[in-house]
Amino acid sequence: MAKDKVSAEFGSLVFSDSDMRERLPKPTYKELSRVIKEGVPIDLDIANEVAHAMKEWALEQGATHFTHWFQPLNGITSEKHDSFITPQDDGTVIMAFSGKELVQGEPDASSLPSGGLRATFEARGYTVWDPTSPAFIKDEVLCIPTAFISYTGEALDKRTPLLRSEAALEKQAKRVLSLFGREPRRVITTIGPEQEYFLITEADYEARPDLILTGRTLFGAAPAKGQELEEHYFGAIRPSVNAFMKELDDELWKLAVPAKTKHNEVAPCQHELAPIFEQGSLAIDDNLLTMEKLKLLATNYGFACLQHEKPFEYVNGSGKHNNWSISADGRNLLEPGPHPEDNLQFLVFLACLIAAVDEHADLMRMSVASAGNDHRLGANEAPPAIVSIFLGDALSPVVDALIKKEHAEAHEAELMDLGVPALPEIFRDNTDRNRTSPFAFTGNKFEFRMCGSQQNLADPNVVLNTAVAEQCERFCDYVAARADEEFYVVAMRFVRHTFRDHQRVLFDGNGYSEEWEAEAERRGLPNLKTTPDALPALIDPANVALFEKYGVLNEAELHARYIAKVEQYAKLINIEANVMCDMARRLYVPAIMAYAGDIASDLATKDKFGITSSMEEGLCQSLTKGAELVWKLADVLEKKNAVVRSIGDPAELDEAYRDEVLPAMDELRAAVDGMEVICSKDCWPVPSYNDMLFYV
Repeated sequence: MAKDKVSAEFGSLVFSDSDMRERLPKPTYKELSRVIKEGVPIDLDIANEVAHAMKEWALEQGATHFTHWFQPLNGITSEKHDSFITPQDDGTVIMAFSGKELVQGEPDASSLPSGGLRATFEARGYTVWDPTSPAFIKDEVLCIPTAFISYTGEALDKRTPLLRSEAALEKQAKRVLSLFGREPRRVITTIGPEQEYFLITEADYEARPDLILTGRTLFGAAPAKGQELEEHYFGAIRPSVNAFMKELDDELWKLAVPAKTKHNEVAPCQHELAPIFEQGSLAIDDNLLTMEKLKLLATNYGFACLQHEKPFEYVNGSGKHNNWSISADGRNLLEPGPHPEDNLQFLVFLACLIAAVDEHADLMRMSVASAGNDHRLGANEAPPAIVSIFLGDALSPVVDALIKKEHAEAHEAELMDLGVPALPEIFRDNTDRNRTSPFAFTGNKFEFRMCGSQQNLADPNVVLNTAVAEQCERFCDYVAARADEEFYVVAMRFVRHTFRDHQRVLFDGNGYSEEWEAEAERRGLPNLKTTPDALPALIDPANVALFEKYGVLNEAELHARYIAKVEQYAKLINIEANVMCDMARRLYVPAIMAYAGDIASDLATKDKFGITSSMEEGLCQSLTKGAELVWKLADVLEKKNAVVRSIGDPAELDEAYRDEVLPAMDELRAAVDGMEVICSKDCWPVPSYNDMLFYV
């Protein structure tokens, strides 16, 4: 029976396990499988055979070049294309690809963010093949996922610490499972990243310098209609958008990205794509591919895809929910089962996770900190900046009872009779959802909802993996120190004490309320509201010790990441300030003055006939004063930005951008937006929110 089109094409652009099995000699395939599944080093002879098979497969797919595909500290992906051609003495060429070229490349390490690890004159860096993530074809180029390190061996990328953190967690989780009599071959994390984004017309995008240069609208009066009617969420998808989504699915499926769900989101023009869960590092690779395809394919339909966390004021911004779990040989360790109160293994991992999030809430918040995400977090549309955990109706009673040394049973799944004979009875889930919780249990996984839509998910997962590894080791040490006691008794005591000691981070209520902010402060939970508040956690001595202990990042690598993040925050706001000044002077003030001039001319004409208009006179005066205010505030912003830009200390620099430049930007925006609502639509130089959010 012939395969359907999707099944036939799924993964067709990926050098998959079946391709390797078919094309490699059996001993080579067996050894490569050990490299992938067990993490053993790869031999150069094996690499040569893999490289040849990979090249032959790529040529059959129409590829002419290869690239080492890596993730530098700016969070996006980078690639340098080299052709397969090798000149021969007779003037011809052959297509060749060696194991050495597969295993190692050498991009420039000084022109990418390094946080000071590399100076401008120190250009050498290395890309190193990651066999655990399959190669794939993109735009007729063979893409080989790689790590990126400096000449002296420090990690200059997002992938390397992620892989290290996964290895650390696997090691400690295996120790925990061995105490339960289990010896799994592999323990992996699984991630399902839900990607939110906006689509607007390409014509509107091209008419907005702020969107082009910063990814968000720096000006814009409130639209007459926003999201208050709640008709866009899960609403019927526009035919043009649906056509785009269909091509997106087709292209992602060819790359073996398991895109599953697509729908309209809450805000006008906002949408979401969610995949099926995959192994952690692979899921992050696939999310980066998804983000790239979103932007590229949108243009085929006359759209621009906006992935900024807050492209528009007055409506919801975009996040990227990081659904995280841990699995041993395919078995989900966060599956509570029908009776979680009696599932000791589950309770141990749950306790470790709760303790990890509580003890390292500062790092969790740091991992999602960015200039864009600061506009979204805590804005009654996304989780607050306070990290807390939602357990829900199923687990909260169990945890409370264990703390009190009582026994409680989780809620059984209940049948719901809908009162209509034709409708079948359905089971109620054992817990509701809490959309205001930063870290919520959703049945058999935790959803970290603070992540920004345009960020690389490696950062939060590095933190989460390392923090949980620490708690798994703490459990093993706790049991080892009480070897003379019964394991069940010791393990249950660990669980109970951990729940008790970290109860402060558990909160099932409304995370948006002012009462919660006060309650969180009383509990001693950190409330790091902005990126400058959050970033110093990365170089806190206790956190440096954590990452060094588990071999994830050393002090130099952590300091480099801190500097890179500080610089990125400052550079982004500096660009936004520059764009605002330019737009104010070259677009808005001329438009306002031209409209005022038209009214003044009209008034002069009417005056010849003895006609007066107090409305036009008042409007002309308001426009003139408004233009003067806009010009003045642009000068103020430019001067403040120049002063702040000269600050040398990294922490002081970011704080000054937050405290001095951002408020000046807000004032300039308010002045311009005030003029937009009284200016003629015909004279306004850029598309309004009404235009962009509600295109036909």
